[in-house]
Amino acid sequence: MPQLSFPCSVGELTAYLRGLLESDALLSEVWVEGEISNLRTPSSGHVYFTLKDARAALRCVLFRSRKEALRFAPEEGLAVVVRGAVGIYEAMGQYQLYVEELVPVGQGALFLAFQQMKERLEREGLFDPAVKRPLPAFPRRIGLVTSRTGAVLRDILTVGRRRFPGMNFLLIPVPVQGEQAPAAIRQALERAGREELDLVILARGGGSLEELWAFNDEGVARAIRACPVPVVSAVGHETDFTIADFAADRRAPTPSAAAEICVPDRRELERLIGQARGRLAAALRRAADRGRLRWMRQAEALRRFPRRLEERSHALDALELRLRAAGGAAAQRGRSRVEALAGRLAALSPLGVLSRGYAVCRVWPEGPVVSSVEQTAPGERLAVRLKDGRLCCAVEEVGRE
Repeated sequence: MPQLSFPCSVGELTAYLRGLLESDALLSEVWVEGEISNLRTPSSGHVYFTLKDARAALRCVLFRSRKEALRFAPEEGLAVVVRGAVGIYEAMGQYQLYVEELVPVGQGALFLAFQQMKERLEREGLFDPAVKRPLPAFPRRIGLVTSRTGAVLRDILTVGRRRFPGMNFLLIPVPVQGEQAPAAIRQALERAGREELDLVILARGGGSLEELWAFNDEGVARAIRACPVPVVSAVGHETDFTIADFAADRRAPTPSAAAEICVPDRRELERLIGQARGRLAAALRRAADRGRLRWMRQAEALRRFPRRLEERSHALDALELRLRAAGGAAAQRGRSRVEALAGRLAALSPLGVLSRGYAVCRVWPEGPVVSSVEQTAPGERLAVRLKDGRLCCAVEEVGRE
């Protein structure tokens, strides 16, 4: 223990107090209960917070190496029990608790870690129903990611082969608990994506939260969503829930129920096929009856066709007679009208006037019409148009009436 001589420096006094605290066996390992406040996590990865109750507050530091061993993340306002050693941070001259262990009050650390991970992945959208894929109705090959030993594999195979004898299963064995289990499950899901599978069943039997913890791994949840085929989670009993259940495309309450969900019932399929066959036969009979009735109607129509053709021929003959009669009457009326018009034209024609003894005189040979004696002079030649020709005349004398 260092000695003090007075007056002493701040550093000497602080070092002396630190030595006192570190030498006290009672303060080297204390358990303190309180509520976390002023929580800070800088880039260094260390966690700084204040542990407080109604009477006092205690500064605490959780170094990064200790934080990584926690299964949950400290939160503001969380009631905890802290184990650590009391010491002095000389640079600030304040005492603080160097945290070694952190336990939530009223609930286990695993359960708190489960809740925190579930809320975080849910906010991320990993459990969104919109990303869930439908299960194939008639799978041909099903992958089983589970332990090679134990009742789970036997139950799935028994139920599956009872429902559909000959169903093809591919076992991808994994440890289902322990430190190696999460990595093995992730690798198995990656392998399942490379196999020719229609879906995957991820299964294990019941157990405590600690025993089921491999299925609460974040990497397993992301591997389920990354698997290219639908994944059915069948972990534990009906009351057990894991992160894998929320991430999977479908949750089955038990491994046996997973086989019921994924494997179609052959007897039920045969019954449905029989019903469909009966409906198809009935539909074919109805279609044949309708076709036969249409054929009979068409045959009857063909049998009556010559008679109807004759009737149409007679109707055409009668129509032709009516058209001819109507055409003759119309032609006669046209001829009469043309003759009347021709008579009127003939009466108005200059040739008709000439035929009654009149003539048309022009100055020879095609000059203007002469309508007065004043237009002529003795010796002038005129062209006289008669009804049947033309005369060339010379004027010898011009007389006036």
